[in-house]
Order: sequence, then structure tokens, then C-alpha cells
Amino acid sequence: MKAPYLKVPKKYGEKAIILVRELNLLNKELKVQQIKDHLHIPLISEPLTKDIKKFRKNFPKFEISVCEFPMRIKRPLKLVDVLEDKLAPHLLASLPHAIDFVGDIAVIEVPPELEPYKTILGEAILRVHKQVHTVLAKSGAVEGVFRVREFEVIAGTGKTETVHREHGCVYHVDLKKAYFSPRLSHEHDRVASQIKEGETVVDMFAGVGPFSILIAKRHDKVKVYAIDVNPEAMRFLEKNIEANRVGEKVKPILGDTKKVIKEQLVGVADRVIMNLPEKAIEYIDAACEAIKPKGGIIHYYAFTNVQEALETSKVRLIEAVKQTNRSVKRVLLTRRVRETAPYEWQVVVDAEIQ
Repeated sequence: MKAPYLKVPKKYGEKAIILVRELNLLNKELKVQQIKDHLHIPLISEPLTKDIKKFRKNFPKFEISVCEFPMRIKRPLKLVDVLEDKLAPHLLASLPHAIDFVGDIAVIEVPPELEPYKTILGEAILRVHKQVHTVLAKSGAVEGVFRVREFEVIAGTGKTETVHREHGCVYHVDLKKAYFSPRLSHEHDRVASQIKEGETVVDMFAGVGPFSILIAKRHDKVKVYAIDVNPEAMRFLEKNIEANRVGEKVKPILGDTKKVIKEQLVGVADRVIMNLPEKAIEYIDAACEAIKPKGGIIHYYAFTNVQEALETSKVRLIEAVKQTNRSVKRVLLTRRVRETAPYEWQVVVDAEIQ
């Protein structure tokens, strides 16, 4: 494509590109060319007299001419591309690297320095990720008996209910009413892949069902008791059981998991899932009570911010089990699941209980 261009010695190239960009003259659709010791910088139009004066002030030697330029190969649009003309360089360096996508909702954590620009950031996310209709900013931690988080709508339609797809399953969820994290996708898959036909599983903190439903979808002969104390989570769990056609294998139970196990599920489980990392240690007695007399497996999740995170979590679990009438026969696995904050991790310990 033919276009006017600025020709400068290569040593002035970076300075020239910055100046041309500042003058809104850079043709971003065409590729800058290096020919011998000079750069040819494509322009969107012939420079005005005032532009020429700035070129003379900055470059001892330059030329303005017209020639053919190759089109720039378009790469996927990134946040920094959309925001480079709207935010200062030090703010661009603070753009969030992690965006959680739950259905057509994007969830981000806005750094303090970007707080005044969160609307601009939200609109940029909508532009880059066309499938997103709402952008939510975390405005609090997951807390309370029902494990919910406060969000602020910073762009889009403002809805918090969506449909999320993961590992062939469909999950209806409202992020303001029930906990759900796409960052646990690998864990959902990892645990489900370990289940053997004929097992009975107790999912102690089931939420909207990502562990329970995937297990039931993957296996023909399983029984899963999915417990949660949050009525809204239970409403979506029941909807998801129906949507994924696993009603014969997943039994939803609303209530406090300790009470439910004591009254209904003593000694029934081959496997117990304890995905309540902030408080799971307080429920070890209930988990051990649910495990069959012959023994079984516990998937125990915890938060930790100590350096030897895995070893510490393993020891805490072993000691807690000792306080019941059970013991840990062997630890099958310990691993970091995800970083939740600087120097803080969610970890998992898989243990065989006897």
C-alpha cells in the first residue's frame, strides 16, 4: 500500500516513532521498514508545516516521501494496545495480568493505582474480549457463612448471573450469590479422574456443583452427596444437576455439613472433598466421620502463606486427623493449586485415611 513516510537515520528511529505517535501521524496498519541505515516510518497523511518544524528540531537529517509499504500483520488485540493512548506508562505496567472468565463475565482485581481508571479498564476489557458482557471488579474477600464476595460492576450490562462451561459440563451461577472459581478447573478434573466406579463421594462444600457434577458425568456407577449451607448455591446446584442430567447420581443436601453428616452420612464415603480452604481444618472430624469404617480418601484444601506451605499443610492435616478416632495411613499428594495473593497459596493434600 502506498503511503507518505518519514525517513530518518536508524539511530533516531525510536525517538522518531515516539514523536510521530505523539503527533497522531503514525499509520498503525503499515509496517515500519528498515532500509540499510535508515528507517521508513509510514504516516497516515502528509505532515503539516508545524509537524515539519518539530522534525527539524529533533532530527538533523530526515526526508518526507511516498512509497509502498507492507501491511502490518494483525496480532490479537491486547489490553495494553487499547489503553496505551489513555494511560501513562507507569499505569500500563500495573494492568492486571489475571482475568477470570466465568461464562460471559470477566472478573478482575483492580490495583489501587488504577482505581481512578477502573471504568476505562472495564471498557477496554469489553473491547478486547468480545464474548464478555459484564466486567466485575473484586471489592472484598470471599467471606461469611455463605462464602460470597462483593463485586463492583465497572463495565457492561451489570448482570452477575451467567452460564459457565467447563469439561463438558454446564454451570448456572450468580457470582454475587454463590462462590465459583474457574481457577479450580484443573482440580475439578484431577479429582474427578481419580474416582473409581462404585464409589460414594461426599462433597462437603459443594457450591453450585463443579466437583459433584463432573464426577457424576464422568462415571456411571457413583453416588455423590453434595452438601452446602448456602440456599442460593443449592438453588443453582439443583438447576445444574438437572441441566447436566445427573439427578440419579447426585443428591443435593442443604444444611450445615457437620450436622448433615452426623444425621445422614456417617460411614458412607469412599472419598470426601473438602474445598473450603479458609476453614476446612475445622471440619476434619466431620470428614473422618463420613469416611467408611474400612477407610477412604480425603481431598483437603487450605490457604497458607508460609514458605514451606506444602509440608505445613500436610502436618496440620495429620495432626487434626489424630484428634479423631482415625489416622492418616499415607499422604498421596501435596501440591500448590493457585496463588491467591503475594506469598499466599491455596494448597491441596490428598490423604488416605484408616
